[in-house]
Amino acid sequence: MEFLATAHSDIGIKKKTNQDSVLIQIAKTDVGNIAFAMVCDGMGGLAKGELASATVIKAFANWFQTDLKKMLETDFQENRLYDQWRDIISQQNQSITNYGNNNRFNLGTTVVGVLLYNDRYYCINVGDSRMYVINEQLNQITKDQSYIQREIDAGRMTEEQAKTDPQRNVLLQCVGASSIVVPDFFSGTVRRNDIFMLCSDGFRHVISREEIYQYLNPAVLSNEDQMKANSVYLTNLDKYRLETDNISVALIKVC
Repeated sequence: MEFLATAHSDIGIKKKTNQDSVLIQIAKTDVGNIAFAMVCDGMGGLAKGELASATVIKAFANWFQTDLKKMLETDFQENRLYDQWRDIISQQNQSITNYGNNNRFNLGTTVVGVLLYNDRYYCINVGDSRMYVINEQLNQITKDQSYIQREIDAGRMTEEQAKTDPQRNVLLQCVGASSIVVPDFFSGTVRRNDIFMLCSDGFRHVISREEIYQYLNPAVLSNEDQMKANSVYLTNLDKYRLETDNISVALIKVC
């Protein structure tokens, strides 16, 4: 597999700092090309959320360079991969929690990440950042770990009601603010021309699924310049429609 990749992150129109952090890493190895992307949406006010998201990103960047490399050289297994990811999440959750307790403030971050290797994708999710796979249609892979998603699943709330519910930003768990964090994992087959989109919730609130597909479908995104330009266009559309959150999106196209 070959990959095209780009990312865009914007502070938005209201917040004083960008608390989102984004990572894309692509490497050629003896066992094939691999790609890894992650988006973390930090919470905590001013630079605190930025610290939480950047800390998790750094931990996974180190994993990509060290533990993943060793696993590819020996015996890559899905369960082993998820065990390593769970350990990172657990360690970072404890570290960020301790830092917040010692400094008497709360901070935390969502996490959504994907590894593309050997015609398979492996995804991790904590919170309400999302991953989509875009091919003939827009497919949401992750499920939000949020209060409103739980209410929708239980039949106590409609998606239309969720848009204006006062608790729509409440997460069931996030790294750094939960006593125990249980990530969700997803996996599947990678096809040529698939586009993997990871985004913070600020990217998707005020634009429609149809608009995302219109500007980010495989037929439109033929090169990295176009991927970047259309990411910026949708981000500016978010801001025009008065999205108040930070806005981040990462794209990987499989060639």
